[in-house]
Amino acid sequence: MDTDRIIAALGRTQDARIIVFGDYCLDKYLYIDPKRDEPSVETGLTAYQVHRKQMYAGVGGTITNNLRALGAQVRCIGAIGCDGEGFELKQALTKVGADIRYMVEMPDRCTNTYTKPMRKQPDGSYQEMERLDFRDFSPMPQKYKKALVQALREAIDWADGVIITDQFVQEDSGVLTPFVREAVCALAKERPQQFFYADSRAFIDAYRNVMVKCNNHELLKAMRPGQALEPTQAVLEACGRELCARNGKTAFVTLGEKGSMIFDGEQVTAVPAFRVSGEIDIVGAGDATNAGIMLGLCLGLKVEEAALLGNCVSSITIQQIGTTGTASPQQVAGRLKGNL
Repeated sequence: MDTDRIIAALGRTQDARIIVFGDYCLDKYLYIDPKRDEPSVETGLTAYQVHRKQMYAGVGGTITNNLRALGAQVRCIGAIGCDGEGFELKQALTKVGADIRYMVEMPDRCTNTYTKPMRKQPDGSYQEMERLDFRDFSPMPQKYKKALVQALREAIDWADGVIITDQFVQEDSGVLTPFVREAVCALAKERPQQFFYADSRAFIDAYRNVMVKCNNHELLKAMRPGQALEPTQAVLEACGRELCARNGKTAFVTLGEKGSMIFDGEQVTAVPAFRVSGEIDIVGAGDATNAGIMLGLCLGLKVEEAALLGNCVSSITIQQIGTTGTASPQQVAGRLKGNL
């Protein structure tokens, strides 16, 4: 594959205009030093003393962070509560230069938050303790579903493409409820000149007229539910072809260290991974891949070139330990000039 075209495209990433639509959350890290532990006067239980905290935008926010680090323009459309976590999430998105004017605020629902207490270890590193999640498990009210769809319709003329982040496995609890998903698919059909691309953990087979991306395990779960199948090449190809035929658009399937596969009509293309050495941290790798693929598409690259760009971006982010990393155009170009 000719990487020179990809490297040349990296010189104009600022021209790409991308909407990140769907689920957002706040990743809140609380750093605890065990030397400061105190017994609670009221309960006798240990009161952990937090000496530092860090907040990051997660899920759709992670994709946003990656796109902004690569230089793309980003508009965020998602749902947040009118709470402290919502304020911190907006701050995190604004800090990286994203446009948050289309975020939908919900006074009667909370902001999705993953609170991660991090306990200091004897060697100075931090170990994650039990996570505390803030989520709404009740169905999203119809007024917010309509507001989200309306926000997307108002913002869409500006964009080259839309990344749809469908994070949650509980039906009707996140942004991509059946109502919203159907509306997004209808909008994609109305606008074939723009790229619509969905990443969904549990509902990838429910999309139509939209490019989709999943990993090999999610593909088997969607296309062969209840079957304990090994992800062999033959099985993956059969499932990928079915997904592509059902959706009517290109399907990207990631394979970890083995790279990825593209299903486009009857054509199946293997895209190599980039070799990395040393310790890796795969948290956020899928979101980095999404950012790279969509950026490539919006810059006019072929689907296989965009997929290679996605693999390259994620290969850089997984080498950043203990954080959800990002990659700059210079880092990506440098890796593309090296060996796969």
